[in-house]
Amino acid sequence: MEHTDKQGNPKIVSECSLPLTGEGVVQRIITDLAVIDVTDDGLVLRECAPGVAEEWVRGATGAPLHQLEAQPA
Repeated sequence: MEHTDKQGNPKIVSECSLPLTGEGVVQRIITDLAVIDVTDDGLVLRECAPGVAEEWVRGATGAPLHQLEAQPA
């Protein structure tokens, strides 16, 4: 999915303004900019798309993102 709408507004937000049909079902969000996990502690930025800076993802997201965690070797 695209991370933002056609006007550049975030699609990933802190609070949904539409009725929810599957609350608590989503565990991972994959967009054109990043991979974000949905955890009990909030959203965790797992990976940025190639050539996309973490700061750009954070700026294009309408909800707080927890620190990008290093992947084990």
